[in-house]
Amino acid sequence: MAKDKKNNTGVDNTGENNSGNRNSGYGNSTNRETGIFNTTEGTLRMFNKLTDLKWDDIDHPDFDEFYLNKWVSESEMTDEEKKADPDFFVRGGYLKTFTWEEAWANYWRDSDEEEKQKVLSLPNFDPSIFKEITGIDVESSSKVETIEIGGQTYEVSDELKESLKKLKKL
Repeated sequence: MAKDKKNNTGVDNTGENNSGNRNSGYGNSTNRETGIFNTTEGTLRMFNKLTDLKWDDIDHPDFDEFYLNKWVSESEMTDEEKKADPDFFVRGGYLKTFTWEEAWANYWRDSDEEEKQKVLSLPNFDPSIFKEITGIDVESSSKVETIEIGGQTYEVSDELKESLKKLKKL
């Protein structure tokens, strides 16, 4: 077990004098505890309400598509991005940074229906709290804009909308 400067042992602990894994607070000797001097893992609060569930009792979303930073290779860069970073060719691309709400919007856009359903099925799910944290309005996100080009229908993403704004009018 790793030991840090705050006398924590275990993995991913914050606070002080914790053993076990993923603790905050202090004096805990268990897993995933946020209080003080606990030896048993507590139940979770979700969407500002208590549950009777522990971490491992929940079918958690994977959040694989959630990223605040993402590598954009040279071949995927727009002309605007290349102008903004003239040394991109040295690195073969650049590291794009997203705001918190952009990262959540990307996650929601890029996640499949199974992943979205895991989020919506979390205990105590509250769409207004979810929107406050993520900026995603799940109650209106079913309104998908589409565009037809050459007989094919495409979903219009925020990224596409931004790119279309940059087109030159003929």
